[in-house]
Amino acid sequence: MAAADSESTFRIQARTDHLPGAERGRGEAARQERGPGTLAGEYLLKALLASGGHGSVYEAEHRILGRRAAVKVLHPHLADQGEMLKRFVREARVVNQIRHPNIVDVYDFGLMPDGSPYYVMELLTGRTLGQVVQERGRLSASRARAYLEPICGALEAAHRAGVVHRDLKASNIIVVEEGEKPRVKLLDFGIAKLLHAEPAQEGLTLAGQRLGTAHAMAPEQFRGGPIGPGTDIYALGVLLHQLLTGRYPFLCEDRMELERLHLEAPAPRPSAIAPVSPAVDVVVLRCLEKDAARRYPSVAAFLAALSDAAEEPVQPTSHTRLALAVHAEVLLPSTAQDDDAMYAVLADVLDGLEQGLRGAGFLLALQSGTTLLAVRPLEDGAPTPERTQYLREAERFLRLLQQTAEKLAEPARAHVQLCVHLGQAETRGDSSESEVVGGPVTDVAAWRLRAPEGFALTPAATLALEFPEPA
Repeated sequence: MAAADSESTFRIQARTDHLPGAERGRGEAARQERGPGTLAGEYLLKALLASGGHGSVYEAEHRILGRRAAVKVLHPHLADQGEMLKRFVREARVVNQIRHPNIVDVYDFGLMPDGSPYYVMELLTGRTLGQVVQERGRLSASRARAYLEPICGALEAAHRAGVVHRDLKASNIIVVEEGEKPRVKLLDFGIAKLLHAEPAQEGLTLAGQRLGTAHAMAPEQFRGGPIGPGTDIYALGVLLHQLLTGRYPFLCEDRMELERLHLEAPAPRPSAIAPVSPAVDVVVLRCLEKDAARRYPSVAAFLAALSDAAEEPVQPTSHTRLALAVHAEVLLPSTAQDDDAMYAVLADVLDGLEQGLRGAGFLLALQSGTTLLAVRPLEDGAPTPERTQYLREAERFLRLLQQTAEKLAEPARAHVQLCVHLGQAETRGDSSESEVVGGPVTDVAAWRLRAPEGFALTPAATLALEFPEPA
């Protein structure tokens, strides 16, 4: 597969979360030794795509056939560490033995001139599923299912081969091609568990060692208990919750508290913060059962349940109403990294904005990775002093909300912009359970403004606030 431009080429992430800082420092020195023109077998290294504590990934080209590929190389200082070397070799073997169209393909394996092992895999273009969620925010149940279906196929193949991925998360999934049926690839089998290991493929996990990413680890991973297909099904529940709501089910910066939540706290229903049906809630909650035996018995059973739950119900008739609209946007610094710390701050800011707006009677109309649109339906008819008074009070409240959100955004060096508009919204449902489904106010690009102080009023909102007080 040919590489795309630097903006769209996926940076395959080498793992960095199992080594202390000193090891990463030595890895950095090792990475500087290889430049363009170095040979890995018959593949010519052309550019560094990504690097981490364990290894580096390069864009490469076969010097005779011209075939483009990605080459992952273990750092030289780790090549003589038995466990790291075995794990690196085993990852290549595991991926090659599963052989599934939705798992990154491994072509070749060998040793660099300095003795460091490498393997050659297909060069992928696209974005991670994590980047898709960050940019688009919440997905519908049917769209989430479209992304998860091919991943479920990959996991089923892995489980049949006696392999548990053990680190399933959005950043380990690359969306190669969008569409009604997206084409996706599952990456990083570096900490995969072999359920029926042969003597030559003995397990590499030491007693008490816990491998995985904390936000998506199953209770048995935290406890150091038996790992099985149910471990990946728990991770599927975490991923589905993230796709539906834009955030992890359990969010906490403290590692010990995050572990306690996974082990003890009831799993949250996605419908508490997103327009999700009770049937989809049930799917997520069963995946997130603390006891693996209570989860779905297989990935196929999970996908069948999600397919049934994602069926769109018949919607009631909609109607158009005057509404106060608020567009909130978190502006991240140009140097922002796609990591859990930034993601947690962003989630806190958006959560605070959403809670404040819902508490003031607003309905959440749209949410992307860094923005949200909230709408407060008003009574139709000519302007009245009472409406003007409400709008003035709303303006004061929204200014305070923007200032509060700005303080929450400080740890990520981000800024919050709010823009207030008055226009027509299309709503559906009765007054107690209505939702915004369209209308001119949802065409944010047509009215959104930005102001240096972070708070802006559109001309329509300004005009409404200038309605004269009664004599």
